[in-house]
Amino acid sequence: MKPFCEAILMHEKGTGTIGQIDGEKLIGKEKDKMSKDVMIVTGAGQISMAIARRVGAGKKIVMGDKNLENAKAIAETMNNAGFDVEPVGMDLSSRESILGLIAKAQEYGEIKMMVNGAGVSPSQAPIEAILKVDLYGTAVLLEEVGKVIAEGGAGITISSQSGWRMPQLTPEEDRALATAPTEELLGLELLQPENIRDTLHAYQLAKRCNEKRVMAQSVEWGKRGARLNDIAPGIIVTPLAVDEFNGPRGDFYKNMFAKCPAGRPGTADEVADVAEYLMSDRAAFMTGSTILLDGGATASYYYGPLQPEK
Repeated sequence: MKPFCEAILMHEKGTGTIGQIDGEKLIGKEKDKMSKDVMIVTGAGQISMAIARRVGAGKKIVMGDKNLENAKAIAETMNNAGFDVEPVGMDLSSRESILGLIAKAQEYGEIKMMVNGAGVSPSQAPIEAILKVDLYGTAVLLEEVGKVIAEGGAGITISSQSGWRMPQLTPEEDRALATAPTEELLGLELLQPENIRDTLHAYQLAKRCNEKRVMAQSVEWGKRGARLNDIAPGIIVTPLAVDEFNGPRGDFYKNMFAKCPAGRPGTADEVADVAEYLMSDRAAFMTGSTILLDGGATASYYYGPLQPEK
């Protein structure tokens, strides 16, 4: 008898005869049933995982992180909960590495979703690394995924409330951050070392660039029938935030959420609530947008008790 995957024996009604179904056709049908939308996730952290869990059921999730062990740990947690996650080593500061992640994802099919949660913080990294990862790397990722995203696809990048805290840039500077060729971004005058005060300023510039880049790239994504948006969270309790709380700006951050209207930091699940909406058909008319999700901290910074002393 042939293996079950090659032939199915059937008892034909009323005849008692045995027939066979073509094995190759059966396998093809089974593959069609098993095909999944592919989702790229960068940054194996709490926010990325919360979003992936919220919208990733039934999808092939390719999760990239510079620390492969982190990606493996998140993948194991999610796979044990019924998800299908493939961990991949990926350096967001490298175009070659980003292209490798995309190529890996394409092995499983068309890329239908992207969540960019990778990045470094002002307490973790020097100015150069913040600009190379958070600013340049995000710009490259949005550009390269935008070249292959499937029709009807959706993407989200995670920026920060920090991009809203710095003085307004000139229209020319905003346009440069939005549209300069990616390989020329780090050469912009406003990003030169003499024009950046410290790591926090570098981080603010990077996050402002993320938001402007999402606006410009949403136009390109739209040509493929896909959408791209941004979430700018405030203080969200994650291991990254805990580093900040215990770092040189710890008191600043604790004061921030104590004096914001919400009176507390947020959670990764609350970011996932917004991401779920943005990546669903309910947000079909929303693209190129940034949602500020900070418990009102920015409002308090400009018009409440968090206003800087003059």
